[in-house]
Amino acid sequence: MNHRSRRLMFGTLITSLALLSGMALVDSQRHARIVEDIARAGDQVSAYQEAAYLSAREMSLLRASAADPRSAERLQVLGADTETYQATLRIADLNPEATTVVQRQIHLRQVITWYLSMLDQGRITEARETLEASIAPTYRRNGAKLLELRNRYQQEYDERVADARHESRRLLIAGILTFVLSLVVIALFVWNSRAHRRQVETMATTDLLTGLPNRIAFTEHLQRALVVARPGRAAPGVTVLTININGFRHVNDQLGPHVGDRLLAEAGRRLSTVVRDTDMVARTGGDEFAIMLRDLDPARAEDVAARLREAFDEPFQLDDVTVDLEITIGAATAADGDDVSTLLGNADSALHDAKEQHDGYRRFTGQSGQDSTDRLTLLGDLRRALTDASQFTLHYQPKIGLGGAGGLAGVEALARWHHPARGPVPPGQFVPVLETTSLIHPFTERVLTIALQQAREWLDAGHRIPVAVNLSTRSLLDESFPDRLAALLASTGVPGELLGIEITEHTVMSDPSTTIEALNRVRALGVKTSIDDFGTGYSSMTYLKLLPVDELKIDRSFVADMVTDPSSRALVASSVDLAHNLGLTVVAEGVEDTATAEALAALGCDTAQGYHFARPQSAADLTAGLPERQPA
Repeated sequence: MNHRSRRLMFGTLITSLALLSGMALVDSQRHARIVEDIARAGDQVSAYQEAAYLSAREMSLLRASAADPRSAERLQVLGADTETYQATLRIADLNPEATTVVQRQIHLRQVITWYLSMLDQGRITEARETLEASIAPTYRRNGAKLLELRNRYQQEYDERVADARHESRRLLIAGILTFVLSLVVIALFVWNSRAHRRQVETMATTDLLTGLPNRIAFTEHLQRALVVARPGRAAPGVTVLTININGFRHVNDQLGPHVGDRLLAEAGRRLSTVVRDTDMVARTGGDEFAIMLRDLDPARAEDVAARLREAFDEPFQLDDVTVDLEITIGAATAADGDDVSTLLGNADSALHDAKEQHDGYRRFTGQSGQDSTDRLTLLGDLRRALTDASQFTLHYQPKIGLGGAGGLAGVEALARWHHPARGPVPPGQFVPVLETTSLIHPFTERVLTIALQQAREWLDAGHRIPVAVNLSTRSLLDESFPDRLAALLASTGVPGELLGIEITEHTVMSDPSTTIEALNRVRALGVKTSIDDFGTGYSSMTYLKLLPVDELKIDRSFVADMVTDPSSRALVASSVDLAHNLGLTVVAEGVEDTATAEALAALGCDTAQGYHFARPQSAADLTAGLPERQPA
């Protein structure tokens, strides 16, 4: 080979090497950008995950405060709402689609403030109704939107990880080609490409803050463990513990993220020292960790949980700051057929129960899942019952005039459900379920139809008996309700003055302006309106003056002990005077004895109802007794 040929060959080799080196350099830069994209996508996923977590935490605090208005969670609600709002603002900066979440969160603060005021005033039942009817649906919508957006970014994150792995393979091929040209270059290049590949894979499956596996790695390992543990093979059992650090958010907010990061790293180290090498500890996001226990008797998970909690008995010493924290643990053992999402969901459900019950450890028993199944079953049965004319009936409780001869002043219609398989179902079980769904509208129409048809029968027999029907908030605030009520009155031929609707103070205060407008339309039909359970809510005197109502019903909680309790008697007397001064009649509920009836009459109460006079009864039984108790 002559000099020219050698020069050409070496020139070609050098050129090829330079090209390959240049390509490698370009690939390395591209790889670095992919790594940066992965980190950025991971931050976005974490932002949505954090917002979803804070929203769920706020809802948990709201439910805890509803269960115990004096609990510590009651004091944390507004702070949690602020955290959630700030988190939604951050994600709104990432994606304009999240603006609706922010707007809902702003609206929620007003509802939550009202909800907390009801708790402070002891209106627990109304507060819980507000929670389930107004707050919980908004949280579900926000949660669904957050999950949708998080999943979208998670998909982008997964795609970037896949791109990074693909680029790693390309780098490896380039390294193999370079080996032909130069052993030294190939050695360096392979080392570089492998280093990049390890970096990408490590970032994809490792939590960089704690050095523990992340959620992706944990779910992959859990999936493999469940495959090994499938039925028909002698494999160890799998138990998952989900762990939450109580109070971490407060520490992070008060002391700063740098202290919070160090705390999480130390928490991960402590958790890892408790379990065996065959087990797996991972940080799944925020202040949450997960542990997979393999080849362990499920009953011993409680011992592991106890040791994990003991690991947090020692304070965290972070520079000059000493922090004491505890953890809450939920446990779930894989059953036949469980997949990763089911098992993790069960563990999270147990963790949620533990937090609600202020317990450090709970094992999933399936009760929560059963409760949800029972509710869905009941909802399906109610839907079918509304198409069956025989299942829903009404009983009627007489209202007795306290002045003069004390005759029948009217009746209150009370719904009864006779389930074809379960028999009688108490209203307390099915009415709350109806009120959380759109089924409340056909149910209300069914009750009104039965009540008006019965009023028509009594009218045809010569008895003018006013019938009162309880009306839910959702029904009254439905714009079409007055028109549908007018159609029912017209179809049955019952005068409007023989029908009354009873609403609660909560209904009034939930949307005063809409309520007043709806009641004016109802009054135009001649229908009378009553404020039910008066005294248990928080009615503004201004709204009470403006409301087009005809009657106040004093709640049984004040009537029951008014003979023996001067405070209750004073409240009843004040309510009677207030109503009369406003031109309203007064009905007392829950009258159980003669002494109470006489005391009410002495105070000028117009009408009373209760077991002292009569229990709720069928229309036939009430009709049979009409000759003895003619309408007043």
